[in-house]
Amino acid sequence: MQTHNRKKIEQARQAAKEVLLHNAHGPYHGLPRTAGWGYPEPYTRDLMISILGIAVTGSEKLMQSIRKVLETLAKNQTRHGHIPSLVHDKDDRGASDTTPLFLLAAGIFRKVTGETDFLAEAVEKSLVWMDYQSPSDRSLVAQQPTSDWRDEQWVMGKGLYVNTLVYSYLRLLDRHEKAEKLRDEMGRFTITNGIMHRHVHEGLVVKYKPYYAFWSYKIFSSERFDLLGNSLAILSGIASPSRADEMVSWIEAECDGMRERGELTGNLPPNFFPFVKPEDPDWHERYSQFNNPGEYHNGGIWPFVCGFYIAALVAAKRFKLAEEKLVALTQCIRLTHSENLEFGFNEWIKAQDGKPKGNDWQTWSASMYLYAAKCVEEKSTPFFDEIRI
Repeated sequence: MQTHNRKKIEQARQAAKEVLLHNAHGPYHGLPRTAGWGYPEPYTRDLMISILGIAVTGSEKLMQSIRKVLETLAKNQTRHGHIPSLVHDKDDRGASDTTPLFLLAAGIFRKVTGETDFLAEAVEKSLVWMDYQSPSDRSLVAQQPTSDWRDEQWVMGKGLYVNTLVYSYLRLLDRHEKAEKLRDEMGRFTITNGIMHRHVHEGLVVKYKPYYAFWSYKIFSSERFDLLGNSLAILSGIASPSRADEMVSWIEAECDGMRERGELTGNLPPNFFPFVKPEDPDWHERYSQFNNPGEYHNGGIWPFVCGFYIAALVAAKRFKLAEEKLVALTQCIRLTHSENLEFGFNEWIKAQDGKPKGNDWQTWSASMYLYAAKCVEEKSTPFFDEIRI
């Protein structure tokens, strides 16, 4: 990597840490805030994802803030083991990814601190809750639409992203037999002929393509590409090394095509493609207001998701490409709504014109930048190397 790029990355890392320290204490019971200004609330999923970047900073203050988040979530856990969507509000329920993220974060926290029994009772309750999230009483868990981080996009049934989280926490928490069963089920093909035979269960593999389906449920599925879910599939080891390498090449080729068509600017991939358009059967009327093509969850560029993609590139041993994407992400996180900020760490960027559209100083944008930079620097993926077997 060129010296001037190293300097820019180091400057950005310092800025990211400043954002996290700024956001570490918010107005709700002293819990961290989700963004510097726009989101003062402590959103569970954002803060759980942020543990990846926080854990590699070596900051005791940030680790203590995450400890407080995890302990508060355990106190606000439902009697059945479900984790709320807002850390401080036990009645804000219904998310499909908060409980898996809590288990993932608890596993990472244990690794960092050496506290192997940290929140043991709460972890066991959440593991039981997740056991009951499979309609077929098997390994793949299911969800309701708009219940994961895509609160403006329909994911029906067995979504890729949530199941990659489940696999990851099972490995981190040494539930290897369950993890193997889940990977086996994910490795089956989606059902495409409209007929579901007895004893045949759908999976998430797409025929003739190297990536995993967006979601699958019985005879229905979506073959649109989910960057976060597929990055986690590579990072966690669900995808074999050969599939991971092929998938990365496919992603980069598809992004080249989008640039040629004017659907994408810059050198970072959208979180989701091909974009859902008004004439498509999976278009919903509400998308025209909140989720237009190339925007928000329908193909926006999300810095935190790009952080996962860079980590996945390192896991796939595509080190040069990972460096290139980190440089691109370093440029992206400078985008801001405010003239007073050198680094925006914005929430999301419009794919077609590269303009920031979300809130600045987003906790998970800053955190995942730190994690991605650490992965590129060390050519390793902390916490995932040990489970990628």
